[in-house]
Amino acid sequence: MVGKDITADHTLAYTLRETLGYIGTKIACDHGSCGACTVLVDGEAVLSCMTLTVECDGKNITTIEGLESAKTGELHPLQQSFIDNTAFQCGFCTPGTIMSAKALLDKNPSPTEEDIKKELAGHYCRCGSQYLVIKAIRAVAEKGR
Repeated sequence: MVGKDITADHTLAYTLRETLGYIGTKIACDHGSCGACTVLVDGEAVLSCMTLTVECDGKNITTIEGLESAKTGELHPLQQSFIDNTAFQCGFCTPGTIMSAKALLDKNPSPTEEDIKKELAGHYCRCGSQYLVIKAIRAVAEKGR
């Protein structure tokens, strides 16, 4: 983000989307209640609509765009599993959900269904595909990522 026009009041979500063009990070509620804007900051899932960009100075930020392999262009196993298991409907909340799932699997490679539900409790999906989301995450965990 060096050299970009960022003011003290810019949220990370705004900076990612509007300044840097990473539109995979979604802004829905813009007040931290839906999870659609979830990204990883130093490996931890955070709500980018509630995080100021200046708070992230010097930190490693990973968005949904950063999950695919830079060398091969292959999707991350979680992204592929969501496709394989049709774990989305409209897809709007999917990037944030995948980012939370990645944070979970990085900390706990063998989560139980309850662990997954707890991690995703802050995600609001109107489409009702939660069963398939859990199935997709478990499939990755079972393959050992």
